[in-house]
Amino acid sequence: MGLAMLVGAGTGLGSLAFRWCIETFTRFFSGHDDYAAAPGSSNPHVSWLGPFFVLAMPVVGGLLYGPLVNRFAKEARGHGVPEVMLAVAQRGGRISPKVAVVKTLASALTIGSGGSVGREGPIVQIGSALGSTLGRLTRLTEDRVKLLVACGAAGGIAATFNAPLAGVIFALELILAAFSIEAFGATVLASVVASIIGRAAFGDVAFLTLPAFHVQHLIQYTFFALLGVLAGGVGVAFTRVLYAIEDACDWAWRGPEWLRPAAGGLALGVVLLALPEMYGVGYPVLEGATEGKYAIGFLLVLLLGKMIATSLTIGIGGSGGVFAPSLFIGATLGAAFGAGAHALLPGAAGAVGAYALVGMGAVFAGAARAPITAVVILFELTSEYSIILPLMLAIVLATVTSRVLTRDTVYTLKLRRRGIDLEGPAAGAAIGGEAVASVMEPLPAPVADSLKLAEAARLLSRSAHGALPVRDPEGAYMGIVTARAVTEALAEQPDGAPSVTGDLVQTPPRVTADQQLAHALGPLLSASGTGLPVLDAEKDEPVGWLSHQGALRSLHPPQDIPPATSPR
Repeated sequence: MGLAMLVGAGTGLGSLAFRWCIETFTRFFSGHDDYAAAPGSSNPHVSWLGPFFVLAMPVVGGLLYGPLVNRFAKEARGHGVPEVMLAVAQRGGRISPKVAVVKTLASALTIGSGGSVGREGPIVQIGSALGSTLGRLTRLTEDRVKLLVACGAAGGIAATFNAPLAGVIFALELILAAFSIEAFGATVLASVVASIIGRAAFGDVAFLTLPAFHVQHLIQYTFFALLGVLAGGVGVAFTRVLYAIEDACDWAWRGPEWLRPAAGGLALGVVLLALPEMYGVGYPVLEGATEGKYAIGFLLVLLLGKMIATSLTIGIGGSGGVFAPSLFIGATLGAAFGAGAHALLPGAAGAVGAYALVGMGAVFAGAARAPITAVVILFELTSEYSIILPLMLAIVLATVTSRVLTRDTVYTLKLRRRGIDLEGPAAGAAIGGEAVASVMEPLPAPVADSLKLAEAARLLSRSAHGALPVRDPEGAYMGIVTARAVTEALAEQPDGAPSVTGDLVQTPPRVTADQQLAHALGPLLSASGTGLPVLDAEKDEPVGWLSHQGALRSLHPPQDIPPATSPR
């Protein structure tokens, strides 16, 4: 608890420093606190250049952060969250402490000089690096180090967006990819402390100022559902454009990597000259979209422009997040959709801004497939309960649409393109790449679903496993009965308590013989040491048993120990 709070405090202070750096560099490069609020104006420092100064600023910024990243921390390039996910999934939560410093400076320089990226990815990586460093300095176990990494991520999101609950859900849903009481408690502590520090510095206000919205007609739910499906497709399209432009930049550039951001900065400058609203994070433009300030045609231009500008910023080697750009794209999509719906049914469609707000959450859910985070952060932004139902409807449909269209998210695709599968074996791992069939043990003798609990207890007490498969009178596989379930049932014995194994049958996670062992380790862990039946992929009939001991025997098979079997 103490370490979680310390990580939250450090991340909160890091967030203050990061935002100060962004504001300082933005004023230095553009002469404005936020150039997106005054697009097309000149820089007072070089007023004789007029709006053409944006051609040079990304180049100058690239000359500063390019060598910094290339020399000290190459993992600080890009949007940051995938690196944190990889550290938790396959590297024991280990993140270099220098990443925090390099990421702060590189991302602030990128955004300040015109890079069209967000600040959430960097602060997540900064906070996570702090948590990882503190965990290793105090010699915590690997699980606790991972938890402190998640605490850093939660604190970063909470302090950056003044959304403490969203920070917790982001850490659990995306970084740890698991929910537990311990993880929830620790991330809440970190998030609360980081939020207190953020609110002390910036006030208790959301990072966006949005008008209040209400659902006024039932027909709007139909529009919100359609928007959710469309937003899911747009979220996937954003992911594809992002990596397609990165591939194009890789193909086009043949010079030294440290010079790549400066050379590519000229192309980014051309985009900013044509569409200055793309300069930096772009929150003023996003707010304008939610307020219905733009025509449909210009909203679609902004949507496409943000995809290109963000992708180009990442592709040339810039450092920044994709969370804020996905909100921007969703706001412009939703506003354009809402304007069209209003033109079609002006009396029933409702406010354009409501569609912009729902679009923000739905596009992020389509790109990242983090629906709970999307719902919570949009609710914290508005504090409007009336928007929750259409928001949930659109976000769920966007998530389903994204899942149908692609296997990967905007975060996991970056890793898969490097040959890394978060659910698969880590590179160079001693075990994990083999098939489950090669490490499974013989299937224990099944028991009937009509077997009395006292007899089931006798068999389980003599079994090498903490569970046994159960079959019905026709011989069909039903699931498993565990020693824990039988013990609890016999200890309680209230009126109407279970009396036969069929009353205690559980359906374990599905593991098939043709799966990679690494993919089965997650379900095996959730089995709490009992092991799992291995099913035939075609017939869904158990053909073997998987245990942690069996997995280890694949590395050092004992020649003198026969495989475990159940008593007859």
